[in-house]
Amino acid sequence: MRPLILSFLLVNLWVAFTAAQAVAADVGGDGPEQEMDMPGMDMSQPSPDWMPSPHVSSGTGWQPAATPAHSWMKAVGAWDVMAHGVVFADYNQQGGPRGEGKAESVNWLMLMEQHKLGRGSILFREMFSAESLTAPHPGFPELFQTGETYHGQPLVDHQHPHNVFSELALYYTRPIGKEISWLFYGAAAGEPALGPVAYLHRASASELPLAPLSHHLQDSTHTSFGVLTTGLIVDRFKLEGSVFNGREPDEKRYSIQFAPLDSWSVRLSVAPSRYWTAQYSYGRLERPEALEPGSQRRQTASVEYVRPFARGSWATSAVWGRVHKVLGDHNLNSYLLETTANFKSRNYAFSRMELVDKDELFPGNPFLPNFRIGAYTFGGARDLIRSRLWQLALGADFTLYSKASTLDPAYGKNPVSFQIFLRVRPALSRREH
Repeated sequence: MRPLILSFLLVNLWVAFTAAQAVAADVGGDGPEQEMDMPGMDMSQPSPDWMPSPHVSSGTGWQPAATPAHSWMKAVGAWDVMAHGVVFADYNQQGGPRGEGKAESVNWLMLMEQHKLGRGSILFREMFSAESLTAPHPGFPELFQTGETYHGQPLVDHQHPHNVFSELALYYTRPIGKEISWLFYGAAAGEPALGPVAYLHRASASELPLAPLSHHLQDSTHTSFGVLTTGLIVDRFKLEGSVFNGREPDEKRYSIQFAPLDSWSVRLSVAPSRYWTAQYSYGRLERPEALEPGSQRRQTASVEYVRPFARGSWATSAVWGRVHKVLGDHNLNSYLLETTANFKSRNYAFSRMELVDKDELFPGNPFLPNFRIGAYTFGGARDLIRSRLWQLALGADFTLYSKASTLDPAYGKNPVSFQIFLRVRPALSRREH
């Protein structure tokens, strides 16, 4: 089994490398700007305008078809190839007694290669991150954040860096009727059918460098080492199920950590129009936490809205996530509302508001109750450079918190955090979906 997986990875990386060279050669030229039509997964016929694109989402998740795409695209023979990603270079100052200030970089790169295969099409997807080199130790400072480990100890008040290999996957769809398609997704590193589109890819979070505090209750499975998903798309509905390795990645960020596919999930999604998507999902994760025994049951529900307008767009997501810890027989809930408005082409206003239950803030005292934490982030950015290839923006945000008064000795009465950042990404592509 492992030689087959290794062969798949080598072929996948070779295709990605070839595609990246082609994209780089194209966008680096001095000729006129290239435009291309990146079709939906079914290349044998035009996609309806409501059909979400697999090129702006994560795993098999659906974002609205109207989602703007910041990417480089090119046709290379019979292949359609694409590259997109982002680099945030920022100074991050977290307030209060547990806070600290660090220079850091949040970053990721995704490559895609799509080809017609029989009556359907196949999409290879590779996602990489250099955060293991650009994150300060023990991780990105973030008050009240929890999840994963550092030097064998629980990581608290920090967000872990992402793995070098965050996705190595293939995604195949094939029509089997007038309004019915079958999908298959297999990944050595990838995302099961559980949760909303990962925050890294959500249009509503495009200007927010830090992960949500609710990340580990909603979309933390976006990097799972071993995923198999299949499902049906029937008109505007999609029903899918996954088996996967539910364990969180360990501290070796450069490795692929295979384990039994003993976790599972199901998800129902709907795209009522090109501006809206929604999903509900349920899953059981076996031993997801390295230092915490027992399994988890996870439920999520989300609604995403994207509305383009003259010289801009508006994207909003509302997400609910619940984790039931089987061993302790208790629930942790999370609620998130985030929005980003791009107006007059160069300007961005954004916010994220969360209420999250946390039971890992004091690992040395597991008998303390759960704490309901509120985090309220507001910010703005402006593109300083907007070329036909890329965009450079300067931005800033600040975060206020609500919490129980019993946390004042550890976190201060009214901590305030802020960030100042530069953001670099590909230009907004012009495409017909």
